[in-house]
Amino acid sequence: MHKTTQKPTNRVRAFMTQVIIIMLLFITKTNAQTVTPFITSGDQTRLLQQQGTVSFGTNSGTNPSTVTVNAGTTYQTMDGFGYTLTEGSAEVISGMAATQQNQLLNDLYNPNTGLNASVIRISIAASDLSNSSYSYNETSGDTNMNNFSLNGPDLTYLIPIIKKIQLINPNIKILATPWSAPRWMKTNGSWIGGSLQTQYYAAYARYFVKYIAAMQAQGIPIWGITPQNEPENPHNEPSMLMNSTEQKNFINQQLGPQLAAAGYGGVKIIAFDHNCDNTAYPIDVLNNSSYVDGAAFHLYLGSISNMSVVKTQTNKNVYFTEQYTGSGGNFGGDFGWHMQNVVIGSTNNWSKTVLEWNAANNSSLGPRTPGGCNTCLGAITVNNSTSYTKNVAYYIIGQISKYVKPGAVRIGSSSTNGSILSVGFKNPDGSTALVIYNSGGSNTIKVVSGSSAFNYTVPGSSAVTFTWGAGTPPPTGFPGYYNIISRNSNKGLDVADNSTTSGGRIQQYDVTGGGGNNQRWKFVSDGAGNYYIIVKSTGMYLAVENNGTANGLKVQQKTFSSSNEFKWTVASLGGGYYKVTNVNTSKSLDVENVSTANGANIQVWDYTGGLNQQWQFVQVESTAKKALAITEEAESTNDMAIFINSANDYLKIDTNHEGSADVAIFNIAGQSILKKNVNFVKGNQAEIEISRLPKGVYVVRVTDSQGSYSKKILKK
Repeated sequence: MHKTTQKPTNRVRAFMTQVIIIMLLFITKTNAQTVTPFITSGDQTRLLQQQGTVSFGTNSGTNPSTVTVNAGTTYQTMDGFGYTLTEGSAEVISGMAATQQNQLLNDLYNPNTGLNASVIRISIAASDLSNSSYSYNETSGDTNMNNFSLNGPDLTYLIPIIKKIQLINPNIKILATPWSAPRWMKTNGSWIGGSLQTQYYAAYARYFVKYIAAMQAQGIPIWGITPQNEPENPHNEPSMLMNSTEQKNFINQQLGPQLAAAGYGGVKIIAFDHNCDNTAYPIDVLNNSSYVDGAAFHLYLGSISNMSVVKTQTNKNVYFTEQYTGSGGNFGGDFGWHMQNVVIGSTNNWSKTVLEWNAANNSSLGPRTPGGCNTCLGAITVNNSTSYTKNVAYYIIGQISKYVKPGAVRIGSSSTNGSILSVGFKNPDGSTALVIYNSGGSNTIKVVSGSSAFNYTVPGSSAVTFTWGAGTPPPTGFPGYYNIISRNSNKGLDVADNSTTSGGRIQQYDVTGGGGNNQRWKFVSDGAGNYYIIVKSTGMYLAVENNGTANGLKVQQKTFSSSNEFKWTVASLGGGYYKVTNVNTSKSLDVENVSTANGANIQVWDYTGGLNQQWQFVQVESTAKKALAITEEAESTNDMAIFINSANDYLKIDTNHEGSADVAIFNIAGQSILKKNVNFVKGNQAEIEISRLPKGVYVVRVTDSQGSYSKKILKK
């Protein structure tokens, strides 16, 4: 039977067309990504200021100022951004009143509400912005380092400030650099110039080992070291010359082997640490030392593109570690030069860090040594004990550090206009950040990503960072154990005197390294939108005294009851902070008298929005189960094949999984000595160089999306 098909009438065709148009409009609207711009303008009218959002739409038409982002092209993974925290910086910050000091440190280092500065460069002993020239061992001939000590300016000023920063950002990375060896090890016996005598190579390497161990004993892990700041500059105070042959020999003969033997093989050794005018020096060291992770650069001379030259010719990492802004400069000119060359320039040339020079100084540009820099302007000027000023370097770093997170991967980005410079990143949460600087006049640019685009007018001599993409939502609830940290004091909820009795007082107290069990709290849902908050040390519950409802009632630990004084609501305030409200009193968790002191009582009070009523939850255990120590962890031989090749140069790992994994190597004492991220592909073995590790027994732990697996190995 023949079947005929009727053609639709004009009315039906028109209706169908309207439906299709409506559907396309709906699809376009719901799929359009929202973009948030943040601008710093050269005229300072906008400083890291959030602007109204725009949305991606269909890419149509042409624009001579087009920036194209290509997330499919990837480059280096970022370690982070920040400043050199000189001893002088720490000294002026230490002299501030507690409230203003806390606010300053949060402005710089808080991952949510501040700049998210995530790398700190510090000097090993004195830099030129220290209050004097000093070392950690002034005993001539003490080659065994029996008299090594951190006592002095570092223990007085620097280390306490670092510990406060660690409370704000527990993941902070510390890069340590010497300006000079002790004078008695040098050819000229002076703080200024001279070289390291070859007879003291072993002693000086021991000095580094002692330093890393002493800092670790203070709870401060060293992420990386450079052997010498500006090894071609003999004029600073302190300073020391070290040519490439000397640096190679020192690293290969003593520094590398001694660090590995002491269990510090995982501390990065980063060579050179000087200007971009010399590529031969870093290439020589990087290509002739298996101990060296990469090279560090400054830009007082040379071209930033030389970082790519070193990267290409060595296949090792490059880092940008110093550039200063001068007290005689102007905001717009300095901001523009640093955005173009240091921020965008270094990252487009493979740099894994962007670090400006000193974090803070006083209004006289001090403290400094007699021969130290007298024109270096800190990111912060501390005017007096209660006042500080944010300078241009604050905004240079902030324009990238607030929006590009540690672990972000640089992605493809190109511009059709030479006055529009750009660099793009994909953050670990899946969001995208695009940093642009416009060196010309006001310009409406087009940003293209895939088949979508948006237009935006960028003011002249200004930077804008665009962010888009929702990223990964946080986990439901609060799994595991947390430190509950006051935004005002950076101190955590603490059961006073480690009490084990019901009614034990709750106070605020310093939290170090995740704190004791009396400072670790878990959140358990009551099934009705509220939480019980339980301390790990006793299993008791956070509750209000006397079942009362008044302002000023003290908070205690108590044995369980299902009544409302044991229940709390948790409301996000944005920026990673929360309001915690007692259900029975409808009053909020509060530090008594807005105190910043250890031992201050925790109470409940009507919510006023004060910083002493805002709380940050820092996860210190991912689950509420006790983790096994490394010595107790069972081997998982079925999940992982691991062996050392015959030359003992590489560890080879084969799993039955695919994708990214973190590999950690521990010595038999449980100390982490090497960490590396690898990508497993079925049928292929991952390789990790272990030539620098001494003979012995090690535990290798592989952590991927499927879990954690470990195995003991013997290096003969």
